[in-house]
Amino acid sequence: MVLELIDWVIIGLFFVISIGIGIFVSKKAGKNTSEFFLSGRSMPWWLLGVSMVATTFSADTPNLVADIVRNNGVSGNWVWWAFLLTGMLTVFLYAKLWRRSKVLTDLEFYELRYSGKEAAFLRGFRAVYLGFFFNIVIMATVSLAAIKISGVLLGLSPIQTLLIASVVTVIYSSLGGLKGVLITDFFQFFIAMIGSVWATMVIIDIPEVGGLQNLLTHENVKDKLDILPDFSDTEMLITLFIIPIAVQWWSVWYPGAEPGGGGYIAQRMLSAKDEKNAVWATLLFNVVHYAIRPWPWILIALASLIVFPELSDLAKAFPNLDASVVKDDLSYPAMLTYLPSGLLGLVLTSLVAAFMSTISTHLNWGSSYMINDFYQRFFRPKATSKELVLAARVSTVLLMFFAAVLALFLSSALQAFNILLKIGAGTGLLFILRWFWYRINAWSEITAMIVSFVLALYFQLIHTRIGFIEIPASLQLIIGIFITTIAWVSVTLLTKPSNDETLELFYRKIRPGGPGWKKIENKISIEEKGYNKDSEEWDVPVAILCMVVGSFMVFSMLFTIGYFIYGNYKLCIITSFLLVLSLYVLMKLWKKLRMN
Repeated sequence: MVLELIDWVIIGLFFVISIGIGIFVSKKAGKNTSEFFLSGRSMPWWLLGVSMVATTFSADTPNLVADIVRNNGVSGNWVWWAFLLTGMLTVFLYAKLWRRSKVLTDLEFYELRYSGKEAAFLRGFRAVYLGFFFNIVIMATVSLAAIKISGVLLGLSPIQTLLIASVVTVIYSSLGGLKGVLITDFFQFFIAMIGSVWATMVIIDIPEVGGLQNLLTHENVKDKLDILPDFSDTEMLITLFIIPIAVQWWSVWYPGAEPGGGGYIAQRMLSAKDEKNAVWATLLFNVVHYAIRPWPWILIALASLIVFPELSDLAKAFPNLDASVVKDDLSYPAMLTYLPSGLLGLVLTSLVAAFMSTISTHLNWGSSYMINDFYQRFFRPKATSKELVLAARVSTVLLMFFAAVLALFLSSALQAFNILLKIGAGTGLLFILRWFWYRINAWSEITAMIVSFVLALYFQLIHTRIGFIEIPASLQLIIGIFITTIAWVSVTLLTKPSNDETLELFYRKIRPGGPGWKKIENKISIEEKGYNKDSEEWDVPVAILCMVVGSFMVFSMLFTIGYFIYGNYKLCIITSFLLVLSLYVLMKLWKKLRMN
């Protein structure tokens, strides 16, 4: 494809603005690590919410959705739509708790909640594992998507792609810290959404597709449109819907949808002005991420079934591409080749924006772990603010370098990445309960981490090689969750909880309440004559009810938009009514939550 002058101007202007933002906020970001990693804890909800959405709008996300739709139809997206449940639990229950903790990173939580050397070990180990190894693999997969897109649309080599995109990202991320990332995310999000929607409208109208009506009635597409899976197909129903809705959302650690909050979502909540801003930010993120943003990608994926119905059609269209990368996920960038010059520059910019917003967040988040939870905690506890900020900037550059190198050899690391994704199976319930049950300790988390890791290695590398029948992935997940949960609960009951001093400090600061803390609460009330343990109503039951109603509201919005696109106005009206009703109930319940 040939880019016109206007295309290059749009792309170049985008790069200049991104770097300019980093330079503009660099002075304030360089004051200390609180400014560099949390923007001084003064960010408004709308900026944080949009940044969360922009971060999860990575270059590989449209490709993933295209792969899902082509293989399992629109309903196949329930494998990730189900994570809305844990997202809404974070909104109404955990956002305010994270903000109350006032930690710099979510890993600092370990030494706030647990005691002993095991707590320090857990913090340090997960800082290196998540901040370096896991983070680099995630960034490498995002970089691989960028390589595929630029290879199809521009004919750039992998090295050229990584040099152009990563250099700009590193500059504004290392200079501007989180504030630079947040502000850049804000305008990157709108560029990405405008490009995505506009590209969808143009692609649907190309002669090969023939408009929306022809798309929805085409023989290759009409059996892919159902938003809910076919309830008569038991195997697909269990795999794509029942397990994600009933088990997966609370039991699996998934980046961006961690049970109990965590990762870069926790980083955004910790940087909010107050608890209310943390809650509103995560609500905005979940509404846009799950209900609004997927539909342009879904429509382009459906259109690709007409233009490139088989993988062989993709291979014929792009004969210069390596056969190993010609998979269903290639269909999204392949459809973008039908865009006219002029619009192509905007769409390419939107994809670059998606790549940069994700990478910049992972660079800042990973650097926060490496500097605050590893370097400063174990090597330089008395380091000056200037030294720590410099170390953070160096760490940002190194993380990008290693991710880019891995992206060039990612085909040999795919199996390792699949193992990493399975490692969290069974740990989710622990992350949810550790706030509300004082008995959970550092050994509980260490046990869950080790057992889930061993099980992931076993199923991925050993099980079939020693002669056992291959177990479906969904059953592997259930087995992993069951064994891991039994293991960490047993260890919790067999070991002593954290010391009373740590538990009392945590309770006073977080005020989790509930039956799981009765022993600690009673101890505090005896020690302090003026302490009234009944002074605050425990609002967790109301928060859980808000989570259920809020999830129903977002799913109603998802269905309403879908049925409107499909032209099924009867169902659209019904789901619109359910949307308004659930919103009304949610607003009533919201008033009963206590937030500062």
